[in-house]
Formats: sequence, structure tokens, C-alpha cells
Amino acid sequence: MSKRASSLTMAIALSLALASPTLAQAEITPVVEGGLDSPRGVAIGLDGTIYVAESGAGGEEVCLLHPELANEEPGICYGASGGISSIVDGTPTRVIDGLVSGITPTGEVLGASDVAVDEMGGLWFTVGLGAPDPVAFRESVGDLGSDMGFLFKADGEGGYAAVADFATFEAEDNPDAEQPGNEEPDSNPNGIALTADGAVVADAGGNTLVLADADGALSVVAVFPSGMAEAQLEPDTDPVPIPVDPVPTAVVVGPDGAYYAGMLTGFPFAPGTATVQRVVPGEAPTEYAAGFTNVIDIGFAPDDSLYVLEISHDGLLNADPEAGPPRGGLWKVPAGGGDAELITNELVMPGGLAVADDGTVYISTCAVCPGGGGIVSVAP
Repeated sequence: MSKRASSLTMAIALSLALASPTLAQAEITPVVEGGLDSPRGVAIGLDGTIYVAESGAGGEEVCLLHPELANEEPGICYGASGGISSIVDGTPTRVIDGLVSGITPTGEVLGASDVAVDEMGGLWFTVGLGAPDPVAFRESVGDLGSDMGFLFKADGEGGYAAVADFATFEAEDNPDAEQPGNEEPDSNPNGIALTADGAVVADAGGNTLVLADADGALSVVAVFPSGMAEAQLEPDTDPVPIPVDPVPTAVVVGPDGAYYAGMLTGFPFAPGTATVQRVVPGEAPTEYAAGFTNVIDIGFAPDDSLYVLEISHDGLLNADPEAGPPRGGLWKVPAGGGDAELITNELVMPGGLAVADDGTVYISTCAVCPGGGGIVSVAP
């Protein structure tokens, strides 16, 4: 399995996996009930406003065949339906509109991935890509695709400016090229952590954390190593060992000043194998917490405990086509590490979380549902 395939799993594998719902262990309160276009990352503003990155609903302006879809017609179809929304009193309002959004034949969406708020109230956001030879693929989408693979900062008036180009950085440097299956570059920028040194971004395609400094210059903070797993690659054949990409989806700054990154963990998406890694610049990543499945986001609470969000609690390939949308889990790791507690496993295909100052966790749901996404809250 190449890193090209694993980097796109956040979009493609979602529709391949439909897990049976289970009983919730915590009270889940709707904040926005539907209407969001494939909501992903969530952030809390200085005044308590909720912000959410909407990957969009795709479009019909440009359709391209894609090797990770086995050239299935019509490939990925792009439009300008993505954006960033603010939510006040349960009402979403687009504050950034017209971002590129790509949708596959089975309804998975790629577009805006995460949003963050800086200490001055400024909005930052990433737009994903997820393709081999990322610069060439972006160019093939034309003017519509010019946002793909970038970190942006909003200007407060509905506009935005590019801060850093992760697709070009990956194409030129490919930091994990020596790992099995990762010889070709792939970039899919996702989670954002804002720091005094700049913005650190989790590149799910590149399997890296990359720092964008104040001038937009990029440098590698960490490269996450591949693992191994048994997978049946063809029907009626025996499982064989294959490299498994870590696929970092999220990054936050911990109470100790280190970076913490959540791993989706690529194909075959084995349940219980996803981790949270602790990263000190200049040192190899170390495991902070384990036992999760398909981690899509993480966030520290005011008491220094860590919330870990799974997009699929049972694993993206444990499919039951008749069961309905997959359910994700929310876990809580005690301050300083230790055994995680499952808070709920009744979140409908969640895409991101943010923890408020009072400890309330806000979570986007139905992350690949054009028009059907929402926001829920879970009390501490």
C-alpha cells in the first residue's frame, strides 16, 4: 500500500465502511442540526464563536480521473462549494466562501480540512489535496484548484491569503521517501497548531509535521514511521504483510509544550492500532496513548486530559452496507497519559473537535455529508 492510497483514506475509505450504531455512553447535544457541507475541523474563537471547516459538496466544473479511485468514472468532480463558517446561537454563517471542493463518485469530499484561531482572533485554515505528484495534480484542476494543498490566513473581510504551500514542499522534499511504499510525493495538509514559532501542520499525505514560520518558510518537525499489518489484497488469497502509513490527521500543543499528533493509521485500518504520538522537535516521536481506531482529531482539555476522536470506532473496513452511517468514538486520556476512557461511540462519522474553556467538547458530525453535516456538544 503506497502512501498515495493511505493519504486519501480520510475521504475515500469513509464510504467504504459502514458500522453498526451502538449505545451512547454520554449525553450528546445538537448545536447545529444539519445544513453543513461535509464539516471537518472545529475551532473556538476568543468570544466563544464556533468555527468549522466545510469541505463542501464538490461540483461539476472540473472532473478528473484519479489513480486512487482505480480511474472510476467520472473521477473526482470539483466545484467552489467549500468554506469556513462561524456558528453563533446554533446558526452557521459562511465567513469564507468559494473554496475548492472535490467529490468522488461515491460521495466522499476533499476540501477545507481544519481551522484555527490565533491569539488576535485571526482565522487560519488548510485546504487538502491528497494526490500523487501533488503539484501536477493541482495544476490539472486549473484555476479552481489553486487553493489545494495550502495553509491560508483570513483577512477578516471574507478574503484570505496563502501562508505556505505544502504541496510544493512535499513534491520537492518528500521527507518520508525512504519508507516502504512512500517513494512518490503526496500531500494532504490537515490539522493546524498555532505556536510562537509559526503554524505546525499535520500533512496526512506526507506522513509529517511541518512548520510554516512567519515568512512562510517550511521545515520538517517530525516524520512518522510506517508500521506493518496483514491484509488480504485480492479475493480468495491469503493475507500478506504490507506497510501501513501512520497518516497524521491532527496536531496540538500540549501543556508541556510538546506537539501531540493523532494518527488515522492507513489501510487495512486495523481496529485498536491507532495512536497519539508525542513530538519534541529534534527527537524521534514517542507513543503517548494507544488503542484507538482511525483517529481524526485530538484536543487537550483545561484539566490537561486529552480527548481523542475516532472517525470510525469499529474500523473503516469493517463494513455492513445495510447498517447505516459509521459511528465514531470519543476517548479521554488522563492528564499525563494512561488508560483512555471511552466517553461515547455514538458520533455519526465525526470530522473534528474543539474543547472550550469550560471543558465542553464541540464535534463536527457527518464529515462527508454534503448538506447533512452538523455540530454536537459533549459535556465534560
